[in-house]
Amino acid sequence: METLTLKQKTFNSPITKIILALLTFMAVVIIGQQIAVKLLDLTPLEKDYRNLLKGLFVSVSCILSYILFFKKYDKRDITEFAAKGFFSNVTIGIAIGFVLQTLTILVIYLNGNYSVIAVNPIRLILIPFALMFTVAIIEEVLVRGIVFRIIEEKLGSYISLIISALIFGGLHLINPHSNFLSLLCITMAGLLFGVAFMYSRNLWLPIAIHFAWNFTQSGIFGAITSGNEKTNSLFEAKIQGPELITGGAFGPEGSLQAVLFCTAATILLLVLCHKKHKIVAPYWKRK
Repeated sequence: METLTLKQKTFNSPITKIILALLTFMAVVIIGQQIAVKLLDLTPLEKDYRNLLKGLFVSVSCILSYILFFKKYDKRDITEFAAKGFFSNVTIGIAIGFVLQTLTILVIYLNGNYSVIAVNPIRLILIPFALMFTVAIIEEVLVRGIVFRIIEEKLGSYISLIISALIFGGLHLINPHSNFLSLLCITMAGLLFGVAFMYSRNLWLPIAIHFAWNFTQSGIFGAITSGNEKTNSLFEAKIQGPELITGGAFGPEGSLQAVLFCTAATILLLVLCHKKHKIVAPYWKRK
């Protein structure tokens, strides 16, 4: 009887749950990508459309695997991907991400460091659209849906916010051209996405903010995202100037104003979380 109890405790511990969820989820992502590539290579579709469909296939696989895993593991309804509030969360999230990134670019423009060279056809942004949509889903499920949510259940919102944001920022340290300022901004973005999840208790809101932030940056304004290679964009742009303002080779999200705008949005959402009693206390402070 004692052995069974010990097994149950081990199986239901936050660390075990996080490890099993991460392993399962990453397996789905890797296998899903391989399956999508093999199947789409058999079609006569152009590369852009194949990449778009691959992104949608992997995204749906990610969401379904998350729902099935935790429905079985936790024996509960998965409200993190509830249809209720989907439209409002996505709309608000896209608006927040778009405004924050547009303000970031606006500062670069007003400083005389951003200029539009050409306007490209909309079809050229299919690849960055699919890429940023998939990246947002994968990263938000991993960091907010799995790591943040499970740690929060035990240690409360604030400790979970700090841990998950540091992990999120640390994961981007491996990106090319990362530095202290880019680490600070990505970590602050991690706090923003975490607070967005706290406020909505739904992954659609942080996914939408994350997607709009990345897509607006690279798919619309033609900037580099997180030090990665430049993608096709609506505006072909020339960005030159002080790294503090432009973000340098890492992209605008490695700029000072990006840190400030993300910080302001995080504080605003955190105030709303307090007003609506969305903060989870650590287990030792609960009645």
